[in-house]
Amino acid sequence: MEAADEMVQTDEPESYSGAFKMKERLQKRHKARLEDVERRKEAKETQSVAKESVDYFFSTFQGERAAVEELLRGCLGADEKAVAQRLEEATSKTVQLQKFLNDSMVFLTTYDQRKAQMALQKLQTCLNETREQAMPKKKFGFRARTKASSATAEDSVVSAPADHSAAQVDGEPAGAKCGFSNMSDMVLVKTAEEIQKEDVLLSYLSNCKVRLYGAPGTLHLKHIDRCEILCGPVSTSVFVDHCESSTLAVACQQLRTHNTKDTFIYLHVTSRAIVEDCHGISFAPYSWSYPDLDKDFCTAGLDAKQNNWELVDDFNWLAVGTPSPNWTAMPEADRKTTWDP
Repeated sequence: MEAADEMVQTDEPESYSGAFKMKERLQKRHKARLEDVERRKEAKETQSVAKESVDYFFSTFQGERAAVEELLRGCLGADEKAVAQRLEEATSKTVQLQKFLNDSMVFLTTYDQRKAQMALQKLQTCLNETREQAMPKKKFGFRARTKASSATAEDSVVSAPADHSAAQVDGEPAGAKCGFSNMSDMVLVKTAEEIQKEDVLLSYLSNCKVRLYGAPGTLHLKHIDRCEILCGPVSTSVFVDHCESSTLAVACQQLRTHNTKDTFIYLHVTSRAIVEDCHGISFAPYSWSYPDLDKDFCTAGLDAKQNNWELVDDFNWLAVGTPSPNWTAMPEADRKTTWDP
């Protein structure tokens, strides 16, 4: 009898322990199933929200683009006052459309970003062409400017000679009326008053130092060789084509760089930079500074705190997960933080 009692006392705890462990395992399995269901639900909701966001973006984007195109079509045959009003409204809508695209980058795929950027660029080109056709600008010469007080004695600040009109070059922006062309071995300066909201073109420059203060509307660089070009915040886009062995400092909503090699770019960009047919490009954060820089950021409508300088899409490099060999981030030790006037 005592032996039986001992067996009961020994077996009961083991049975109780086994049942407890079984219950614990079942509870864990149930909890895991619930967590898995919740994760799938959240993933489905996230995909749904992302799809709705992309659908909303393209629906809004296409609608706003169509509105700008309608404004431009209305310029044909209209009187000068109506044309001016339509162009001003179209320009404002285009700037807002670029900002809308920049703000939507977080959920758009690279393909969708590229498609929207190309559509926006076509729209900007159409806007420039319409402005040139409807309100053509007179040719003019750049006035010579006196040397800036901060420049050193040996630096001469000059503009294009009077007999140099704004000569056309391959692919230059229609209506560009501000900038420098066909110069070498010079220090060139434009003030904020000269370039504010203008389309600026720098072309065929060799071994020049260029300082552009203020907030241009767009900036186009074509055929630049061994130059140092520093520019204030640009309201929309910077386009670089055939640039070699140069140093650029630009702030903008969008940067597109083509046919460029062995060039340093100090960049502030609120979307993603694009390079194509380029090699030997080094990027670093924008580091040029001058007294009215903060004010010019506001004028340009750029967020000084949002800089995606290291987010670069190479259209010639589609290998996923492998860095492009055509551009690099400049080592911190090699970056310039101070610049000559």
